[in-house]
Amino acid sequence: MWAHLVQKSASVSRHHAGTVLRGLFHLVYPPACAHCHGRVASHHALCPACWGEMRLIEKPYCPVLGLPFAHDPGEGMVSPQAIAQPPVFDRLRSVALHEGVARHLVHDLKYRDRVDLAPMMAGWMVRAASLEVAEADAILAVPLHRMRMFRRMFNQSAELARHVARQSGKPFLAEALVRRKRTQQQVGLTANQRSLNVRGAFEVPEGRADLIFGKRLVLIDDVYTTGATVSAATTALKKAGAADVTVLTFARALAGPI
Repeated sequence: MWAHLVQKSASVSRHHAGTVLRGLFHLVYPPACAHCHGRVASHHALCPACWGEMRLIEKPYCPVLGLPFAHDPGEGMVSPQAIAQPPVFDRLRSVALHEGVARHLVHDLKYRDRVDLAPMMAGWMVRAASLEVAEADAILAVPLHRMRMFRRMFNQSAELARHVARQSGKPFLAEALVRRKRTQQQVGLTANQRSLNVRGAFEVPEGRADLIFGKRLVLIDDVYTTGATVSAATTALKKAGAADVTVLTFARALAGPI
């Protein structure tokens, strides 16, 4: 009885200590908007003004390419783009259009080492593809080549994937897909140049195929532009026997107006 009371008292003390420490942290570092740095109620959030500028991708959208429709064409209708050029992956989901606040968040994560943004962004990604993530066997990220990883020191897609896995309770297969070819950066390349640049760039290493074969996978990247990179990565996963691949990105670029 006495031991139980001591244990309970220690637990209460730890709880109070944690509350005090969190209070001190918020006092020294008050919650700020992840974009404009204005005051907000909690950390890892946007203020109402910045949130209102996010162009979220919500239904109705193409069930294959995730392209937002200007009007609802009816259940099961796919976009002309998906009919004309069916993708290698099974479906694409994204949180928002790659513009404004969403574009700045991606840029800050990737180029300003704002890894503190990853949990917030991953949370929105989990919600944007809640069904696909719930049905997945595992989460993967589009990998960097080891030389680029050495220079950059972190992979923004892997940061997002790690938090998507953690928040969804799914395993993160950090080494099941590798980039074997050192490619040039995709920025500034045409769609055809992007496709040629990453062709054959990815592979599932020997001894890792059992993690992929017959599995439903969610492949994470930060931005979807032409789809060249995630298509090349998906090709490697399908070659290793993946049953289903959902591509999930935080943002996606559109070739033209909706």
